[in-house]
Amino acid sequence: MNPLEQARQTIDDIDRQMASLFEKRMDAVKIVADYKQKNGKPILDPTREELVVQKNLKRIQNSEYAPFYADYLRHTITISRQFQAQRLGHDHIGYPELIAPYACIALKKLFPHGIPQQYATRKDVFAAVASGEVSAGLVPVEEGSPLEAVEIMDLCFHHTVYIQSFYKMPITHSLLALPGSNLWDLHTVYCHPQTIRQNQIFLNNLNLAAIPATSDTQAAQMVAQSNDHSIAALATPLDAEKCGLTELAQDIRPNGNSSIKFLVLTSRCPTDGNHFSLIFTLDQQVGKLAPVIEEIGKWGFDMDTIQSHPRPGMTSCYYFYAELAGSLQQAETLVSALRNLCQTVRILAVYHC
Repeated sequence: MNPLEQARQTIDDIDRQMASLFEKRMDAVKIVADYKQKNGKPILDPTREELVVQKNLKRIQNSEYAPFYADYLRHTITISRQFQAQRLGHDHIGYPELIAPYACIALKKLFPHGIPQQYATRKDVFAAVASGEVSAGLVPVEEGSPLEAVEIMDLCFHHTVYIQSFYKMPITHSLLALPGSNLWDLHTVYCHPQTIRQNQIFLNNLNLAAIPATSDTQAAQMVAQSNDHSIAALATPLDAEKCGLTELAQDIRPNGNSSIKFLVLTSRCPTDGNHFSLIFTLDQQVGKLAPVIEEIGKWGFDMDTIQSHPRPGMTSCYYFYAELAGSLQQAETLVSALRNLCQTVRILAVYHC
């Protein structure tokens, strides 16, 4: 047996032992999940998770392996957390119908074991997260859109939800056709009108005529239900998987390399982070904001961002969104100090930056 075969046999033996140990570990995770459910404890415990990583790192004698073992431990902990969520029924993730294909792709990336749950609007997703109907929500936001910012602020104000994180996903399409089709046989492509606009250069280069469809997903379904090898759809790889189509071209990027930004929403305030966001309201009287800024400075906070938007239907009242450096404990202290200066004030997000 040569050295390569010996090494592979050693790895196989270790993997066999690790499979058994993995099952024992997950049996223990079941007990942890049931205890948390019975005692109303959150699944995520970042302090405990980091203690587990640091404690086990001390057992590694070869320092060359230490950073890789830390990654392994964190991945194992993430799997355990996902299993707990599934066991406790906290694995449903809401998203709006408007952006379904891309939301499902983002969901697979962020919540590999999550169960997608579609809602009609972003407002419905906010409500589902706030009520506990889903454990998290993905809501698309358009960067640089004042009107959309007002809507998002209004939803954040009227629902007790928290921004767990932000996720930016590049928009890419695939050219989908029936199995056995060839790129040079195509003459027509179906897709949403916006997809046509985004990919006009690609379509022109291949001399393909574009026909609008209600959605990219519907375009893929139309191709799948046809018996025509001369038509295709511009849609997502997920549509190809669902409809049994072949990807004749992949990673087609729209003109300008567009992307979608998602808010990841949760009903529990995140506890781990070195930055936080606040949302507060003030009336329009002159000088109302200055004392708030002064109070924030008095407590020694560095403010990264502050934005204001009028409350819909209440032109004399404004939302303010502020991002500051600090921990959750510091955020709670500041909120207490601001309550006498603001109509309303609360923590909206805690995150690492």
